[in-house]
Amino acid sequence: MIAAPEIPAEFHLLHLLNKSYIFFRLKQGYLHSRIFRETETHFSSDTDFEDLEGKNQKPGKGKTGKKGKKGLGEKGKCGNEGSKTSSLNRINGHHQQNGVENMMLFEVVKMGRSAMQTVVDDWIESYKQDRDSALLDLINFFIQCSGCKGVVTAEMFRHMQNSEIIRKMTEEFDEDSGDYPLTMAGPQWKKFKSSFCEFIGVLVRQCQYSIIYDEYMMDTVISLLTGLSDSQVRAFRHTSTLAAMKLMTALVNVALNLSINMDNTQRQYEAERNKMIGKRANDRLELLLQKRKELQENQDEIENMMNAIFKGVFVHRYRDAIAEVRAVCIEEIGMWMKMYSDAFLNDSYLKYVGWTMHDKVGRLLQKWPNFFTNLDQNNTFFCALETLSAAIKDRIVSMTLDKEYDVAVQAIKLLTLVLHSSEEVLSAEDCENVYHLVYSAHRPVAVAAGEFLYKKLFSHREPEEEGMPRRRGRLSPNANLIKTMVFFFLESELHEHAAYLVDSMWDCATDLLKDWECMASLLLEEPLNGEEPLTDRQESALIEIMLCTIRQAAECHPPVGRGTGKRVLTAKERKTQLDDRTRVTELFAVVLPQLLAKYSVDAEKVTNLLQLPQYFDLEIYTTGRLERHLDALLRQIKDIVEKHTDTDVLEACSKTYHALCNEEFTIFNRVDIAKSQLIDELVDKFNRLLEDFLQEGEEPDEDDAYQVLSTLKRITAFHNAHDLSRWDLFGSNYKLLKTGIENGDMPEQIVVHALQCTHYVILWQLAKISESSSTKEDLLTLRKQMRAFCQICQHYLTNVNTAVKEQAFIILCDVLMIFSHQIVAGGREMLEPLVYTPDSSLQSELLSFILDHVFIDQDDDSNSADGQQDDEASKIEALHKRRNLLAAFCKLIVYSVVEMNTAADIFRQYMKKYYNDYGDIIKETMSRSRQLDKIQCAKTLILSLQQLFHEMIQEQGYNFDRSSPPFSGIKELARRFSLTFGLDQLKTREAIAMLHKDGIEFAFKEPNPQGEGHPPLNLAFLDILSEFSSKLLRQDKKTVYAYLEKFMTFQMSLRREDIWLPLMSYRNSLLVGGDDDTMSVISGISSRGSTVRSKKTKPATGKRKLPEVEESSSSDGMWMSREQTMQTPVMMQTPQLTSTVMRDHKRLRPEESYLGVYPMQPEQHQAPLDYNTQVTWMLAQRQQEEARQQQERAAMNYAKLRTNLQHAIRRGTGLMEDDEEPIVEDVMMSSEGRLEDLNEGMDFDTMDIDLPPSKNRRERTELKPDYFDPASIMDDSVLGVSMF
Repeated sequence: MIAAPEIPAEFHLLHLLNKSYIFFRLKQGYLHSRIFRETETHFSSDTDFEDLEGKNQKPGKGKTGKKGKKGLGEKGKCGNEGSKTSSLNRINGHHQQNGVENMMLFEVVKMGRSAMQTVVDDWIESYKQDRDSALLDLINFFIQCSGCKGVVTAEMFRHMQNSEIIRKMTEEFDEDSGDYPLTMAGPQWKKFKSSFCEFIGVLVRQCQYSIIYDEYMMDTVISLLTGLSDSQVRAFRHTSTLAAMKLMTALVNVALNLSINMDNTQRQYEAERNKMIGKRANDRLELLLQKRKELQENQDEIENMMNAIFKGVFVHRYRDAIAEVRAVCIEEIGMWMKMYSDAFLNDSYLKYVGWTMHDKVGRLLQKWPNFFTNLDQNNTFFCALETLSAAIKDRIVSMTLDKEYDVAVQAIKLLTLVLHSSEEVLSAEDCENVYHLVYSAHRPVAVAAGEFLYKKLFSHREPEEEGMPRRRGRLSPNANLIKTMVFFFLESELHEHAAYLVDSMWDCATDLLKDWECMASLLLEEPLNGEEPLTDRQESALIEIMLCTIRQAAECHPPVGRGTGKRVLTAKERKTQLDDRTRVTELFAVVLPQLLAKYSVDAEKVTNLLQLPQYFDLEIYTTGRLERHLDALLRQIKDIVEKHTDTDVLEACSKTYHALCNEEFTIFNRVDIAKSQLIDELVDKFNRLLEDFLQEGEEPDEDDAYQVLSTLKRITAFHNAHDLSRWDLFGSNYKLLKTGIENGDMPEQIVVHALQCTHYVILWQLAKISESSSTKEDLLTLRKQMRAFCQICQHYLTNVNTAVKEQAFIILCDVLMIFSHQIVAGGREMLEPLVYTPDSSLQSELLSFILDHVFIDQDDDSNSADGQQDDEASKIEALHKRRNLLAAFCKLIVYSVVEMNTAADIFRQYMKKYYNDYGDIIKETMSRSRQLDKIQCAKTLILSLQQLFHEMIQEQGYNFDRSSPPFSGIKELARRFSLTFGLDQLKTREAIAMLHKDGIEFAFKEPNPQGEGHPPLNLAFLDILSEFSSKLLRQDKKTVYAYLEKFMTFQMSLRREDIWLPLMSYRNSLLVGGDDDTMSVISGISSRGSTVRSKKTKPATGKRKLPEVEESSSSDGMWMSREQTMQTPVMMQTPQLTSTVMRDHKRLRPEESYLGVYPMQPEQHQAPLDYNTQVTWMLAQRQQEEARQQQERAAMNYAKLRTNLQHAIRRGTGLMEDDEEPIVEDVMMSSEGRLEDLNEGMDFDTMDIDLPPSKNRRERTELKPDYFDPASIMDDSVLGVSMF
């Protein structure tokens, strides 16, 4: 065996410096150990400190015992007599060597301030001197790292087996806390794990040449860690598993070094043996042969150690119940495969990979795919990956749809590697499961799927011949790949998501996606001989993909939903962006007019092509001498405007003119002239056609109507992006709309576009006035036009055509919103003459439109495309339109444009069948309205309930069944309204009180025509109003109750018939809080204010007496006496206090409640009862006591109620009068204050509650069935101990 020095010479100085630092830091420990040593020397009769080193053998191979695993006790007995002398240097099992070994191995690792190699070197020195003592320190180090306060003594080390020592340490565990060093929080403990792992790695590295082969140290450590890893205590199991896995990793590194040395030695031996006989050195051959033999023996021993750890720890713990333990095993076996792939990257170990891939914890699933993607991709790797994929391919494919995105990303990357190793492993169905993920909203998943797609479909390109010029255009190698992309896009049937497909492949296929020259050639050039031309559908898809690639290159951010916002570009990215825009402009400035000319009649293709100039660098038109191509582009745009009437095409032309009309560039004049000429022609044509169209006495011709409509659509599309004020379009459009109202036969689409065009005229006039100093005449003109236009829209709200009414409604809401009182905000007081407030008639018409066109059944909406109401897409589109209409009206409510009470008809729909469609909009409207005005919002809510109640009365009459579905629905709506007020009662105090006030007035508004002996007609509404009683403060309940009594007669308070139940239930809901509080005072649990007063006035000695409690009235009583001139009714005598008062607001465990309330005094001559008998007896006693207290409370409540009713007849007060002393403390009185008051009035010396400690949540979790047999290391007595 090759012997090497344990500590290299270059580390001696560092070793001395660090050791001195440790001794300096632990000076107190050293002095403490000296005192104990001197004390032991003085009192011990057999103390002998002479020749300590002579009694210890130097560790060597094969000298200390048999080969194989032994228990700790067995190891302590064999080998040498050093254990006797070592026991002399121990106090209570702690090794005392210069005061630093006593628990200092754990302390030094925990501090992490010293070089770990120095710490290990110190331990190695102590091991050479006394290996039993050093091993005992190492054992205690692992025990302490587990959080155990117990210590393994020398006596235990010599005479006890592993299971006995572990059971003893289990009993020493601290049960107060379930934390241990590996799970503790804080920066120190976060660093401890890395220091702990580093210590194990350095220990094996420093001992790899001799000590680990002495068949003593490693056997002892492995035996200990194997036993601890089977412990039922989580701390032991987790810590020992981590230590064993890190020990295994260090041994794998040693085995790898041995393998390399063996290969080198074998190569040297072969080289020496192949020499000629005369030049061959036989001595060297013998040395090399001996060295190889020793290396082989060492490797065999290392393999035995690794097998012991793998089979004793890993095989059991990789499926542990604790995710952290499983994670340790998964991470480390991955490291073994990466470090020593020849030994571990085979079927014997890969099977554990397949099993752990079915783990349900996402962060564990993520480790395996991530590990494989980081492995060296050699032949061994690909063979192993192919074997693994064939076994668990379906599981990997299913992981691509995991709910945790990180797991899905790593799974897709692993499938990409599988695809690289062998394309035959994955079937077409498996690949399709990954293909559709390129449209995922989560960008990392989409990018990973894009890489997979590119690897599968686009990585095979035709090789280019060397020396030949690069082929471009249709002859480019990318031509077939672009066609493949088009085919894939069409087959995916997601034609509106080309931007997402491009973004998914942007990182891996940039060169392909930026080959715009090839794309343009495929669109313009004729196909080659034998090549199939692109179909019309394929050409449309190619144009859409080309547009998306240009947009991605110019904007440098993913599409909507794929990113959180625009990020700051780096210098390199900005340069790439500028270069791409230059390439796009240089290419398409020439090609775009040709493409527009070819596809000028295809609306879909033209719409996409017209968006390209938005991404041009317009300066290149001048610098590149491309003005003639600009003129060609303008001619094509004008030609397209004349040919098309589709709104999308016309708006695309308008946006293109807007993008080209940039005053910063020299081409502005050229483009502006062309645009003005086009608008002049359109306006002249419109005025001429309109004059003929509106001639009196003639029926409108269809051709004339079409000409007017097409021209009006072109003008409206351009007016959206351009200021056309100088053409004065308001007069002609107003005339057209006015004629439509008078005659009533105007075509629907003409009215719709005329309304929209007039709306643009108003907005552009407002923008012009706001940006520049305008005259009063301009303001008056705009004011007149705006009000006249609103009247026109109001008339069209009653039109027979639904599209006209919807357009008029949307425009009215926008105009009212823009010209509301908020127009003067931000220093724009000069616009005050433009403020327009809708009158009541207009508000009513807007509300009626909402009720008639929004809150309708889906089947009733006949305004769907081509009448295909059954089509799901049409239903979704119709619902989206109705939601926009409702949102437009709700904006008027929350911004105080219309009266808030108009929202009552909206709020009443909250719990009906429209909740799924509009519930979010209505709820947000309620929330915003409450922020605007709490009281008015509450009035609106109660108004909506009153409307529903009134409608129910009209349908069912006054003698309705209160259990009927309509009434139950109104109560449920009231309950939902109550929940929207939240938990902060102080913020909604006035609003809730006003709500009750309006509700009470409504309930007693209509008296019964049969006389006072019969209830009011709306009395049942009080049953609905009671849903809001829980939102009242305690003192406000009394005030509302007093207000209720103003409407009641003495006969009403005495009626108990069923017809009066709403009144009784509402009164009871108002009396719930006050009675409980009074009982609390009488029972000795006073309010915070009375507690303070009683503490100030009570004597220094003695306890608070019950009469003092009766004299000190609560704050509620004081408020009532001042507010309502009522005297606190005389209460019954306070019941005897028990321990249940102290636990009034805390839910007791069964054992606490029974033993605490009824302490049992066992008799001397009575036989002890069993547990079940005791529990039965205590339950019966408890029930009797609760029944007695409930009867007393009911009697007191009735007495108080009678007194309140008598005073209420002669009393009248307003609602929500200002309190002289607002009471807030009583509402949320803390339990501490109540306990302090109780402690002052009770003597707890007579009661002693001694409950057994209960297991906390962590304890209960740890006692769940585990994946191992604890009986192998513990007997039944150990299993009964409370553990974590």
